[in-house]
Amino acid sequence: MTHVQSLTAARPAAPGGENAAETLVQAFADHGFTHFSGVPCSLLKGVFRVLESGTGPAEGVSYLPAPREDSALGVASGLSAAGAKPVVLMQNSGLGYSLNVLTSLNLIYDLHVPLIVSWRGHDGNDAVEHDIIGRELLNLLDVFGLRHTVFDPNDAYASVERCLAAAEDGRSTPVLIVKEGI
Repeated sequence: MTHVQSLTAARPAAPGGENAAETLVQAFADHGFTHFSGVPCSLLKGVFRVLESGTGPAEGVSYLPAPREDSALGVASGLSAAGAKPVVLMQNSGLGYSLNVLTSLNLIYDLHVPLIVSWRGHDGNDAVEHDIIGRELLNLLDVFGLRHTVFDPNDAYASVERCLAAAEDGRSTPVLIVKEGI
């Protein structure tokens, strides 16, 4: 057994399993999304593993790692303006960093790039720095008119479809909220 195989074999399955992460990526790919950019988060590690593999549902999509969430959103916005269909991944604390880009670029110029946002602190049982943003995330999204759908790992494909359908009028940025690790 190689070192990589032993790391892979020892990796515990996340709630919802890797299949939820694969299905999430596949659903976006099936809807024509071609690029993903974001900052890794433990709740989204399965999605990042799928994207980094470049195989399976990630075959044919590009993954562009970013140092900050607002940078990921800026890159994705440029791709969107050029005609590509990108998706941005971030944890909810990164949404705070990204609000300036969202309000001064995306919402003004109708660059409604889907966001996959992990919901750290939603239950009050996370690190203390996630408590306030976790408690107020849905209110924050509502204030900025960002239509959101909570991801169901047992119905991953339909969750993505509901998220995208909520913003199919092209006048809102769809946000898929991931509460548990996938």
